[in-house]
Amino acid sequence: MSDPTRLPGPKIISVANQKGGVGKTTTTINLGAALAAQGRKVLVVDLDPQGNASTGLGVENDAREFTTYDLLLDDVDLETVIQATGTEGLSIIPATVDLSSADIELISNEKRVFLLHDALRQHAMDRLNYDFILIDCPPSLNLLTVNAMVASHSVLVPLQSEFFALEGLSQLMLTIREVRGTANPDLRIEGIVLTMYDARNNLSQQVEADARENLGELVFSTVIPRNVRVSEAPSYAVPVLEYDPQSKGAQAYLLLAKELLEKNVKIAAQ
Repeated sequence: MSDPTRLPGPKIISVANQKGGVGKTTTTINLGAALAAQGRKVLVVDLDPQGNASTGLGVENDAREFTTYDLLLDDVDLETVIQATGTEGLSIIPATVDLSSADIELISNEKRVFLLHDALRQHAMDRLNYDFILIDCPPSLNLLTVNAMVASHSVLVPLQSEFFALEGLSQLMLTIREVRGTANPDLRIEGIVLTMYDARNNLSQQVEADARENLGELVFSTVIPRNVRVSEAPSYAVPVLEYDPQSKGAQAYLLLAKELLEKNVKIAAQ
């Protein structure tokens, strides 16, 4: 019997917000692990020159022989750049600081915004049989982020539950609209996920209320709490689901994965 949550080919989601420190990489790593725990096969693409997603999934710097830089700019084969992680069902294309020069090098390339799109649609992708590809974008609206959006079916936006959280979101939405108008008309917003949420804090509650009032159903029901276990897990180079599966943070990411899967069933049925 076919599974209605499985798309033909992988669902590609950019995890993006030009503000730093909002939980982009944390969400990419832990949502990826949570989807893998639900039996999905997941690929993380580390598109941030800081390489934190790679570190957080246990890929040491000296083990990053081939990276997203090689995939984008050196035409290295997709299967060559993918690495397994310690989490079953979860793979990664790692990044290094080399990627920080990619923006300058991409400018002169006439296919500059389509490089990741084409790389993730190599024939090898059919054999690899991924259900989801999560792209960890850099904290800026540069050519790398635009590449991610052009390559993606949707954008997932982590929104920190703090003052000024909604400011800057308009610029991200404008970028999404521009990408839709020029290179990827089918791009949509997967949803907004509130991160670093503290239910005891009036400010967190106010940010949530404002987000739900202004963005409605785009905001996921699941919120990611501020949780020390989520913060500690990267220093052990594992997702929080492996570091402390019973923690509030791990359970929240499992709920987010389930909500995302349910959402995609509804979309597929339309």
